[in-house]
Amino acid sequence: MTSPLTVLLIEDNAVDARLIQIMLSEAGSGLFDLEHADRLSSGLKRLSQGDIGIVLLDLSLPDSMGLQTFETVHREARGVPIIVMSGLDDQTVAVNAVHEGAQDYLVKGQVSGQLLVRAMRYAIERKRTAEQLASYAEQLRQRNAQMEADFNMAREIQQVFLPREYPVFPRGVLSEQSALRFTHRYLPAAAVGGDFFNIFPITDTAAGAFICDVMGHGMRAALVTAIMRGLVEQLMPSALDAGQFLGAINHSLYVILQQTEEPLLATAVYLIVDLAEGELRFANAGHPSPLRICRRSKSAEPLRNYDKSHGPALGLFENSVFPVGRCPLECNDLIVGFTDGLYEVPGANAEEYGQERLLRAVRQRLALKPAALFDELLDDVKRFSSPKEFEDDVCLIGMEIGDLDSFNHRR
Repeated sequence: MTSPLTVLLIEDNAVDARLIQIMLSEAGSGLFDLEHADRLSSGLKRLSQGDIGIVLLDLSLPDSMGLQTFETVHREARGVPIIVMSGLDDQTVAVNAVHEGAQDYLVKGQVSGQLLVRAMRYAIERKRTAEQLASYAEQLRQRNAQMEADFNMAREIQQVFLPREYPVFPRGVLSEQSALRFTHRYLPAAAVGGDFFNIFPITDTAAGAFICDVMGHGMRAALVTAIMRGLVEQLMPSALDAGQFLGAINHSLYVILQQTEEPLLATAVYLIVDLAEGELRFANAGHPSPLRICRRSKSAEPLRNYDKSHGPALGLFENSVFPVGRCPLECNDLIVGFTDGLYEVPGANAEEYGQERLLRAVRQRLALKPAALFDELLDDVKRFSSPKEFEDDVCLIGMEIGDLDSFNHRR
């Protein structure tokens, strides 16, 4: 302290007040100026004038008694450290006073000048530290609020990235009359997610469906999904060849991610439904194999059963090759793509839900419409899950084939 600190003593006993004045004079080294009030009311009046560095407070005053005295002063003296000086050696009262915000509780007759001065110094430092911590906490609260607002905006923007309208085939028909119908479910684990999908027309008879899962989740993964969306839009000219399309996305993503300090990658699968040819062409970049549900044969099989070849995850190598697989399509077939957050869910015994259990769940529900199928699958996984919620982002897309003969006849 570079200048004397004003000490307000609220004490009705003149002898005790005089004794405290002497102790501060002898042990305070000129660092304290003592002012005295013998009533709570006069003490509060002096406090209202400001410039008080610390309060020494007796709890038993002519116009106030007990902890109520402290509570009143504490309420009016925000930011000013208060030391209770009482003639009552009562541990319960002492603990309650400190709990309510007193910096210390000293018993009259048991305090020397040096002890009093030390207690005042400590009280001032503790109060200053508490104010700093409160200031840091408020700054942190404001930053968290701003971060939450940023995340909310990012979530809204990410939702805009997702398809709002599906293409129809042929163009201009109602969605329920389309020869190719789409369904999706998108459940980010955090405010923003690392899963992304896009569905778009390539020609008048073919549609592309791209689904990817960026490593991790949260803001970093969400930023990469934004990059992926831009690449998908930019590379549309090569969208008719599934392997070339994934290869072009991989090359561009690799160049971008090489400039980051921490490694990132994304798994993806790209599907082309060709209504004119009645086939599905697909390329896989380390992603879970989509399922083909054939309602005619009442079966459900992963696409890897038609072609096991696939390429590495996106962003790992500059010039990766992604082989193209083919699968026949029939009327009422349903192609289901998903991310690993759907099945990498731990149960009560730490056993994972897994792809085999997911395939069995699909086979038990072959006749369901896509929307109902997706909802039941999500409910089934949640029932199995120990936390009863998804810890990773979940994305499901469905492409249901209509009457191909009628479509080809109409076009």
